[in-house]
Amino acid sequence: MAAIARSRDAAAPSAEAPEDDILPPSRSVGFLVRRTHRAFTRALQARIAPHGVSIGMWFFLRALWQEDGISQRALSQRVGMMEPTTASALTNMECKGLVRRIRNRTDRRIVNVFLTERGQGLRRELLPLAAEVNEAALRGVSVSEVAQLRALLAKIQARLDVDTATA
Repeated sequence: MAAIARSRDAAAPSAEAPEDDILPPSRSVGFLVRRTHRAFTRALQARIAPHGVSIGMWFFLRALWQEDGISQRALSQRVGMMEPTTASALTNMECKGLVRRIRNRTDRRIVNVFLTERGQGLRRELLPLAAEVNEAALRGVSVSEVAQLRALLAKIQARLDVDTATA
């Protein structure tokens, strides 16, 4: 009798069991995008680490290569990091001689972030490594498929931005 009860209990779904049947990871675009992003991150980190740059630093360097001297707050927003995280990362980057923070002359509350010569020089070394990662990821993918992927990702991001703004 106990064996029958145990087998019946084993077949019954648990209240604590994940509901993968609603949205299994293989069908979740968010899950697949996250896994892909993590794969890109691992591949890039492996290439930039020998240059003394972490993946966290990479995002700040990339933004500063596009616009050097922006405020620390604007840099946080561009990179999508919380301000305390940005402050901590910039302290580390200052210690490594990659950036310097200077109080704004017209508004002393603002701190601007500037690349050092070393931080600027890493651009020539690291951007080709990022290009390598993209090339590896897109090997065997047609130009039209890449264009379609970019368009779809932009569309998804825009929809999520609207959703977040109205939530």
